[in-house]
Amino acid sequence: MSLSDPNIPETRPHIRQLDDAAINRIAAGEVVERPASAVKELVENSIDAGSRRIEVVIADGGKTLIRVTDDGWGISADELPLALSRHATSKIDGSDLLNINSFGFRGEALPSLGAVGRLSITSRVAGAEAATISVAGGRIEAVKPAALSSGTVVELRDLFYATPARLKFLRTDRAEMQAITDVVKRLAMAEPYLSFSLIDASNGDRREVFRADSEQGELFDALNGRLAAVLGREFADNALPIDAERDGFHLTGYAALPTYSRGSAVAQFLFVNGRPVRDKLLVGALRGAYMDFLSRDRHPAAALFVDCDPTLVDVNVHPAKSEVRFREPGIVRGLIVSGLRHSLANAGHRASTTVAADTLGAMRPEIPQRPMYQMDRPSFGARAMTYQMQAPAPQSMGFAEMAAPSARFEEVTEDEVKPLESLPLGAARAQVHENYIIAQTETGMVIVDQHAAHERLVYEKLKHQMAENGVAAQALLIPEIVEMSSGDAARLLEIADDLARLGLTLEPFGGGAICVRETPAILGEVNAKAMLMDILDELADLGDSQAVQAKIEAILSRVACHGSIRSGRRMRAEEMNALLREMEATPHSGQCNHGRPTYVELRLTDIERLFGRT
Repeated sequence: MSLSDPNIPETRPHIRQLDDAAINRIAAGEVVERPASAVKELVENSIDAGSRRIEVVIADGGKTLIRVTDDGWGISADELPLALSRHATSKIDGSDLLNINSFGFRGEALPSLGAVGRLSITSRVAGAEAATISVAGGRIEAVKPAALSSGTVVELRDLFYATPARLKFLRTDRAEMQAITDVVKRLAMAEPYLSFSLIDASNGDRREVFRADSEQGELFDALNGRLAAVLGREFADNALPIDAERDGFHLTGYAALPTYSRGSAVAQFLFVNGRPVRDKLLVGALRGAYMDFLSRDRHPAAALFVDCDPTLVDVNVHPAKSEVRFREPGIVRGLIVSGLRHSLANAGHRASTTVAADTLGAMRPEIPQRPMYQMDRPSFGARAMTYQMQAPAPQSMGFAEMAAPSARFEEVTEDEVKPLESLPLGAARAQVHENYIIAQTETGMVIVDQHAAHERLVYEKLKHQMAENGVAAQALLIPEIVEMSSGDAARLLEIADDLARLGLTLEPFGGGAICVRETPAILGEVNAKAMLMDILDELADLGDSQAVQAKIEAILSRVACHGSIRSGRRMRAEEMNALLREMEATPHSGQCNHGRPTYVELRLTDIERLFGRT
């Protein structure tokens, strides 16, 4: 008994031309995946129209209503029917698909939306009367006069009513609204000089979900203000400005300090020529820039903008325009990695402000049962006299001796300590639990994890030595031959020069075989095949591989850990102050090798607040 393949018809099918309604519904399946996709297309049209203010109204997660109102140039009455035709656009003339300077250019969004929902467009251009046109399920009605002062109002109701099967794949109203909010926020970050508002009109109520007023000033000031409005003030306070340029590519934006990391990649926003994208190359470059500062379970936060001549990047590779393809991907990746690492190095020992906030939150002072009265802070002279009167007798044990009996604080005079307090990490005052250094600054105090801090300092020295002297290679007595597909072998050989600089020497061995002749000496005995497979996996996932460098730096990190000051060792005052000074002079010393903070700074006002003194 034989079974026929259900995918093969018994009779020869004939080729036929689909009608416009079916074509538009098919196109809508690519362009309009969910309500958030429709919002993205409509808001991008408003931006391209020169709008200054854009309002988005949503009902039931966009399933029943999406209304986008702008104050842009508008569409004339005689062009409204053409706007609903497929591949009709004012963005390009079709002569050069690589020189694209606008968000939209396909001319598919409006006819696709009209094919799967009830769409109406009301618009008015300067010096003319307003007009409106409607389309439902692909059926276009005649243009009619309307009332509108300026700009355009696009209203989409009953999304996917013409293709009810798509409705079954939509998520809850709350989830769809969250996706719409994310889209509007990304576009708001790309255009800091425009005003955006997102309103939820479900159940007849109007609730403002998101609002961002237009920013003023220079680019970085405007962008900082917009990021604070979108991502929160904490991100803006703990982010570093990025400004780098290379071979026609310009990188700007803000990247957060490593100690302000996240548990997932939700705070990574990437833009190419102002267009929000989700690109593996850019994500991989961002991860590579922070590879040396964060553990694998932590993710950096950043908003990065890559600008270049439109001919250097192809945005016409995905229907939703969410992916791009660079003509020189290596230049872009190198620009992001070097630009971010340069900014992180310039941050020096700085750690995020959230570290102190988390510390204060963990203290949780008790709420007093009786009124607490504000006490004036005494002058320095009064405090000095008070401390002198309260000082213990010479034979008694002072605070310094109790904290660190070997510290010998009596050898450090007040005149010697006083200038140190003006330095960023202040003057060492004590050591507690043989691991934490207490330092006093002019505005508060600093608590330093001596082991984590010294581990970072040693690690940075080892990296510097490796950069100067190179990575020593160990020649294999018997070269290892690794069999793989010819495509994988070709991808490895493309980066053979980069791998050789890290001590891994590869040569072709015919067909799909790779000959491994040398491996990094610091790694010791290496499973060459497993290492090559890891490199290939990273190339497939991110377009670049840091596997070898990551393994080398992991070894250096372990060496630094074993060679640093151990917890439990008592330090003298001069040793603690020397450690603080070295931290101030060493980049990245604000976090350990795993991204955790090496010190906590507490302001005097915050400390006084714990005791109700303010």
